[in-house]
Amino acid sequence: MKHKIAIAGAGFAGAVLARELVETGDFQVTVFDERDHIAGNCFTKRDDETGILLHQYGPHIFNTSRKDVWDYVNRWSEFVPFVNRVKAVTREGVFSMPINLLTINQYFKKRMNPQEAEDFLKNLSEKSISEPQNFEEQALTFLGSALYKSFFYGYTKKQWGVEPQKLPASILKRLPVRFNYDDNYYNQKYQGLPVEGYTPIVQKILKHDDIEVRLKQKFKPQEKHLYQHVFWSGPIDSYFEFKLGRLRYRTLKFEKFVAQGDFQGNPVINYCEAEVPYTRITEHKHFSPWETHEKTVCFKEYSDFAKPEDTPYYPLRLPEDLTLLKKYVELAEQEKNVTFIGRLGTYRYLDMHVVIGESLDLAKVCLSKNISDWPSFSQSPL
Repeated sequence: MKHKIAIAGAGFAGAVLARELVETGDFQVTVFDERDHIAGNCFTKRDDETGILLHQYGPHIFNTSRKDVWDYVNRWSEFVPFVNRVKAVTREGVFSMPINLLTINQYFKKRMNPQEAEDFLKNLSEKSISEPQNFEEQALTFLGSALYKSFFYGYTKKQWGVEPQKLPASILKRLPVRFNYDDNYYNQKYQGLPVEGYTPIVQKILKHDDIEVRLKQKFKPQEKHLYQHVFWSGPIDSYFEFKLGRLRYRTLKFEKFVAQGDFQGNPVINYCEAEVPYTRITEHKHFSPWETHEKTVCFKEYSDFAKPEDTPYYPLRLPEDLTLLKKYVELAEQEKNVTFIGRLGTYRYLDMHVVIGESLDLAKVCLSKNISDWPSFSQSPL
């Protein structure tokens, strides 16, 4: 008899895990998703009017330094090399992001070499802060006031909905400053986009005789007794019916518009000024540069606090959120035969390559143990 497994969520976290389990021949997996489609927030589809391949929940550009993850996604689709070159609109003009030598020279109207630019920024940095305690202090000690106010203050406030002083310094550490002319947004060994989009990848991963997919059907925790183990990729607090309160998320709202030709000449342009209500505009024909389209589809992207009816995107993870999260983690660790996985299940900001890698790693751990000893989390949320 094969072990019966339930997985809540048909995104990459659940799909990869389901496939790894059933390929052993020892498991039958039922994958549930309350949406009417697979692939979660990586869902892609053709626009009815223009035929352009849309990243329906915001752009996803695959990037990783893990060869096993890169090999895994290439098993299911052809990937085309793609370098994400983001531009930023500020009061002072349009610049390359992340901040690099070209950005610095253009912004300050200089012709500095790498060492001169590094010394120049050191002189601009705030010297009175010895141990940065928050995002703003980290930025001031790293970049100085001018670059911080132009590129990060307004954008960060719009993105997170709080003053940057309330955000941890660690957020800025993820954003590189380069003292060369490299304007590649990512610093990963492998980077590309799937020719067919992401939905066909997840479709192929889930296509197996021992995987059943049930769309428009939310898995109910009360039914876990019907399965020998449950993997939950939904919000961890929703599993417990929010009985301790709701963890806070940011959500995204998209304003779509269609235009002729090329609207902005780049896939992603950030709008850094606080007075501009949206954080960025994405132009989706540029995510398939091997295709030709007369029209173009763009999305203005707005960030807001997620209400109960909204799609949760980014966990806020401020001190009060982490205090509540700790209580939910304690509850989760008391649950029998349940593992919390993915971005929502572990309440962490995760790119899709990290989600895929964690699912591959989790499968190895589970297959090396008795099913009664499977872990409570793919990775600790704390």
